[in-house]
Amino acid sequence: MEENINSEANPAEEVSKTQPEKKPRFKTGCYLFFKRFFDIVSATLLLLVLSWFILICILVKWLEDFYNPVYLSTRVGKDGKTFKFIKIRTMCPHAEELKQQLIDAGLNEADPPVFKMENDPRITPVGKFFRRFSIDELLQLLNIIAGQMSVIGPRPPLPEEVETYTEEQKKRLSVKGGLLCLWQIQKNRNKTTFDEWVKLDLEYIEKRSLWLDTKILFKGMYMVVFDHSGK
Repeated sequence: MEENINSEANPAEEVSKTQPEKKPRFKTGCYLFFKRFFDIVSATLLLLVLSWFILICILVKWLEDFYNPVYLSTRVGKDGKTFKFIKIRTMCPHAEELKQQLIDAGLNEADPPVFKMENDPRITPVGKFFRRFSIDELLQLLNIIAGQMSVIGPRPPLPEEVETYTEEQKKRLSVKGGLLCLWQIQKNRNKTTFDEWVKLDLEYIEKRSLWLDTKILFKGMYMVVFDHSGK
């Protein structure tokens, strides 16, 4: 169930003040209609075709450590509304507690508020394989069907990350989060700074179109199969 993030100021109101300039209403309406149509059709078909494969991957993950193989995380979506983000777990049990220990030890290799490590000790052997081919993301097709995410859009952030956002960075929340975005199709994307990441997301929001979405989709599929420089 979606809910607004609890804070002194309503994030949805703050986001509305920082939204990029709107395109002509008719053109935007057509784009959003076809985008949503594509989201529903593609996500539903993929789930039907890959359901057996997803179930096998969930079973394999459970057999690795006999712990819940499905990971639920609270993420922030369009207009500051939160939702339950679902994926196949790739980390060891109690990874969140270990994350704080790694931060305290100064091992974060990304710009705050994002946490990244090239050799994150929390990721299990099965999890590394799933991440290499983005298999862990397949369950987010359920988020897309539910209308909480889109196939193409900025990656939905954590609430604690949003709490540190500047007014400019909050513009990322003016559209639905997605499976793929401009940042994800960059070579060596994990070396991208947070400011560069935000810049790419805002560039997408400003220029978004069916053509740009198609370009990101096919480039993203190519990188999943052939180019793992961002893993």
